[in-house]
Amino acid sequence: MDRNSREERRQGPSLVRGRMVPDSTYDERLLDHRDPADWLHQDPWRVLRIQAEFVEGFGQLAELPPAVTVFGSARTSVGAPEYALGEHLGKALAQAGYAVITGGGPGCMEAANKGAREAGGVSVGLGIELPFEQKLNDYVDLGIEFRYFFVRKTMFVKYSQAFVVLPGGFGTLDELFEAVTLVQTGKITMFPIVLLGTAYWQPLLDWINQTLLANGMISPDDPKLLHLTDDPDEAVRHIVTSHQQAAVESRVRAATAEAEEA
Repeated sequence: MDRNSREERRQGPSLVRGRMVPDSTYDERLLDHRDPADWLHQDPWRVLRIQAEFVEGFGQLAELPPAVTVFGSARTSVGAPEYALGEHLGKALAQAGYAVITGGGPGCMEAANKGAREAGGVSVGLGIELPFEQKLNDYVDLGIEFRYFFVRKTMFVKYSQAFVVLPGGFGTLDELFEAVTLVQTGKITMFPIVLLGTAYWQPLLDWINQTLLANGMISPDDPKLLHLTDDPDEAVRHIVTSHQQAAVESRVRAATAEAEEA
């Protein structure tokens, strides 16, 4: 490939092409180990850029309606069953009144954005700078490009009320287990997590039960944090029901606290 004419990369709000594309990403430079004193000269300035990404993300996403984040592989082809599953899911979420947030890329992410947009819903993509070319898909209505993974992850959790996870690879697993850990430790509450695709996810659930649980590495109720289904409509019903139950429980707690104070 002719680097000068074809290669391009998004870096936050910037677009660079050809010879202007650096040899590493912002995340890589942040985490790479250099001379022990380098952080004295570079890291304090990075803090300002990181702060700016948080401010930009908070500002753009603060007025979203209730939203659900959909994760899944960027490698899923348009004609694959998982792509159709993602489209159906995006449509069902939009019809239930949820904005749909994805990583903004191709594959399953594009499918969910497409389903949401075509159903008249709000379609959001939170992209990330990668060492290979990847742009926001054409079905994103609101898109933000991030330099740092951890800033992007914060946005996924802060502005979502649930996660639905389609088949995917390391990136998808990373987001899945981070969400489960946040729920398990009480950092986020009443946050449904749905695995969509029984044949794909059942072996993982079997390992969780037969290895993690069997060896006492997790609590007996922890596997219940994951809801498995093949039906996008059931996934949405599970999310809606969970949120309705959470609202009822919140009102009961408030009424009980008020009665105790009286």
